[in-house]
Amino acid sequence: MIMGMGSGDRLVRSAAAKARGRLVTLVALLITRAVAGLAVPGLLAAALAAALAGLPAVWPVLLLGGAVLAAAAAEGAIALVGAAATGASASWLYTTTVRHLLALGLRHRIPPGEATARVAQAVPAAADLAPTVAATTISALTSLAALGGLWWIDWRVGLTFVLALPCAVLITKRFVSGATAAQEGYFQAQAEVGGLLMGALAGIRTIRAAGTTDEEIARVLGPLPRLAASGFALWRLQRVVVWQFRLLIPLTELVVLAVAGLEVAAGRLAPAQILAITGYLALAMGGLEYVDSMFEIAESRAGAGRLADILDQPAPDEGRRALPAGPGAVRLRDITVTHAGQSLLDGLDLDIPPGTAVALVGATGAGKSTLTGLIGRLTDPDSGEVTVDGVPVRELRLGDLRQAVTYAFDRPGLVGGTVHEAIAYGLAEASRADVAAAARAGHADAFIRRLPDDYDTPLAETPMSGGERQRLGLARALLRPARVYVLDDATSGLDTVTETEVADSITTMLAGRTRIVVAHRAATAARCDLVAWLDEGRIRAIAPHATLWTDARYRDVFGHAHDDQLEICDA
Repeated sequence: MIMGMGSGDRLVRSAAAKARGRLVTLVALLITRAVAGLAVPGLLAAALAAALAGLPAVWPVLLLGGAVLAAAAAEGAIALVGAAATGASASWLYTTTVRHLLALGLRHRIPPGEATARVAQAVPAAADLAPTVAATTISALTSLAALGGLWWIDWRVGLTFVLALPCAVLITKRFVSGATAAQEGYFQAQAEVGGLLMGALAGIRTIRAAGTTDEEIARVLGPLPRLAASGFALWRLQRVVVWQFRLLIPLTELVVLAVAGLEVAAGRLAPAQILAITGYLALAMGGLEYVDSMFEIAESRAGAGRLADILDQPAPDEGRRALPAGPGAVRLRDITVTHAGQSLLDGLDLDIPPGTAVALVGATGAGKSTLTGLIGRLTDPDSGEVTVDGVPVRELRLGDLRQAVTYAFDRPGLVGGTVHEAIAYGLAEASRADVAAAARAGHADAFIRRLPDDYDTPLAETPMSGGERQRLGLARALLRPARVYVLDDATSGLDTVTETEVADSITTMLAGRTRIVVAHRAATAARCDLVAWLDEGRIRAIAPHATLWTDARYRDVFGHAHDDQLEICDA
């Protein structure tokens, strides 16, 4: 559900607070420009009146020149300071939103592609809201001051202008309301296209192999009709409002100047005052020409609302407890996890003794990956408690938990500029010797040495097979001196010989450490100390693989994958 604009406005206020100094300077410059602009018509009229009366006009002319120079200087600085204020707000919004998305982890309900598109679209728009509101507000106040000038010169002239204001207010209100809704729809459809495109690009080989390019194009571009409808709605609003303003403005100017002319003819106004009226009229008319500013504000508020929708999703609270020394005992009690109305884990209990290798076995969808994610708080259960060495993980400082529990995945994401940085990710202090030792344990060192710059080869220039990526992911996990290692089918991409070698190396390196292995092969389960058999969201049994193998239903979990491959779970 898209959050209300109130939430978005609060977000914008927080972002503006990060650029407070720049915004204060911007407001000061806007006021300087406004005051100088308001002074010009009066000074111009005074100079003309003095000249017509044959009196010295030195001071009016000097003051007029000073006002013009001040307005010009302020105008030049406004663009620079406004850009700086927008940049400071954007920096805070980017940082806050990205940090929150990463904190949400697997919990966020927005697809990654759409979330990326939202951030890219909405941050620049939302960051510009405070400077735009400041400029629009000062301009509106300038227009009101100019209107006061018209009243001061002649109340009949001021009253004539005021009669046009109700129409302008109604037009503006209608435009802002409609533009905000239309802009929100436009952003939503645009983000959906971006998310669908990212998903298609990620699966491009499958799409090409299946010969479904045309179908995929149609799916990715499915939101285009809604995008077009929102765009046309915005265009129609602008079209209607623009012609109404274009008709209202010249008519108002014509009537006001006509009244002023009649006042001069009646002798109630001096001819020179026509110049002041013309100048103040131009400034006052600016208040009726804020369609573009109103559109920008509507766009910014829509963007802020979309960011607020992300930030309003609750991220897990970080605990404050330090993790005491311990051997790596893991306990799960009465764990329940649901997703989209379906139960993934239902009242699950599991004890993992320290220093043991435990295989998690179950049919597809049994909840194996969900369970492993709970241990390192990649996600949280809906109810129940997970502890490491007797301390609930919810109460632990995340930094302590990340040091205690580490993961290796079947499809690891590799982050960093070079191969060395990818393995040392999160451990900037790791030496080359440490990284190389971990790579040797994961049997990645040999292929790394064949790269053009071995460990210093840019990651983007390192084509790798799935098995090679897995070995780098293993090396990254092995580099961390954790208590609990969670290996999620982390050698599935290796050939049998390499897999056996990796299993032996890791078994030696992790002797005495707690290992939790998501197992899809019988050989994997056979090499572990214990097997935790998941079925329908609960632990059906926990025992050595040989004991469970006598149960035909347990054997059926592996299907035809009854092989003799060795894995990484040797005691």
